[in-house]
Amino acid sequence: MTADQRRASPSHSLKQTRRAAAASLGGTLLEYYDFAIYGLAAALVFGPVFFPSADPTVGVLASFATFGVGFLARPLGGIVFGHFGDRLGRKNVLVTTMLIMGVSTVLIGCLPGYDSIGHWGAVLLVLLRLAQGFAFGGEQPGAVLLVAEHASAGRRGLFASLPGVGVSFGLVLGNLAFLAVSTSMDPAAMQTWGWRIPFWAGGLLVVVGLLVRFGLAETPDFERNKANAQVSASPIRDVLRTHPTQILLAGGVQAGQAVASYITVVYSLAYAREHDVPSALPLLGIILSGVLHLALVPAAGALSDRFGRLPTYLAGAVFIAVTSLFFLPMIATGSAVLVLTAYLLIFGVGWAVITGVYPVMLAEAFATKVSYSGLSLGMQLGVVLGGLTPFVATLVATAPNGPTLLGIGLSVVALLSAWCAAALVRRTTRAGGAATTDRPVAVGVADAKP
Repeated sequence: MTADQRRASPSHSLKQTRRAAAASLGGTLLEYYDFAIYGLAAALVFGPVFFPSADPTVGVLASFATFGVGFLARPLGGIVFGHFGDRLGRKNVLVTTMLIMGVSTVLIGCLPGYDSIGHWGAVLLVLLRLAQGFAFGGEQPGAVLLVAEHASAGRRGLFASLPGVGVSFGLVLGNLAFLAVSTSMDPAAMQTWGWRIPFWAGGLLVVVGLLVRFGLAETPDFERNKANAQVSASPIRDVLRTHPTQILLAGGVQAGQAVASYITVVYSLAYAREHDVPSALPLLGIILSGVLHLALVPAAGALSDRFGRLPTYLAGAVFIAVTSLFFLPMIATGSAVLVLTAYLLIFGVGWAVITGVYPVMLAEAFATKVSYSGLSLGMQLGVVLGGLTPFVATLVATAPNGPTLLGIGLSVVALLSAWCAAALVRRTTRAGGAATTDRPVAVGVADAKP
């Protein structure tokens, strides 16, 4: 099917695309709501609740270690759900991932702490975090494909960016939930039971998300492949054979986004607390940045349709590379203006731009019959690399000039992700979209013209 035929296909109706966007947005909303509340709990609560120690830093390190454990399960989830997503379709897999995510989140809120069952509380926390990571491994790539495969080529960047809006909603809701409970009760009540409320509230998001996904049709691209008997019998094997370089480059792109988010959303909270910055201030910075995302993420996706994926992504990556050098020093000042400005610059602007572009850029790098598997492997490779960031950052920060080293490290990671993005786009388009992908792509201004 040519690009013109694909654009004219009635199966890519605007109504179906909007419905798919809502379903995808709901999944990423839940994923990043959990990401926010778990990261906040790990930084502020889990240490004394599950890992009591005379040294608070040891408790924080142990809490961040459980945060990282979930990312170790993501590759397995990516492999399993990627296989079934390419074999059986996107919809049913995404219903399953949302159910696992939701149940695990609610159960974490029910866990007794060390004072009640000793180390078993930490063991159960790790197991539930592994279950979450397993489901997350299939959720994000599936959500991106769900909307990308419903959208027409000329507007794919815009619609594929909408799951990124779910990221913003999830982060805002998660931080608002923690901000509400932490400011409405004393620290003792917060540590005993208050932290559980945001996890229980996640159950409501699951119910709404499942209702939307149950009523969704399968993507027209997958149905077309199925009708033409082009469904891969072993998609993992096939994608490793035909797209190995794309997987590695996609992992590099994803790692840049992941490291930036973990430094700004998770580690920065612990860093602010160590410098006696009121916890409400960085939370407010994250919330305001999330509100800014609601406009900038889809704007970046739309700009990638007009000017190309790579120029738009490079603008965001370079912006992060520069602003990351000043992020932690600005937080350490304790000045409300500087702290909020730091979050708005690197997280509100730079991170929003790359989040609006990289999903469609990665989705277009793989042929439809192996896209779920390829996207899953690439994304989870990057997420695993980034998932250890809070733990590593806590260690590095204790070294001489630690904050400076962290800023330089984040800047280098952003530039490396930009290089991976450039190499991925070149490889995707070198064969004219034939050997690597069956989706027409927007690389530069000329490609974006109607």
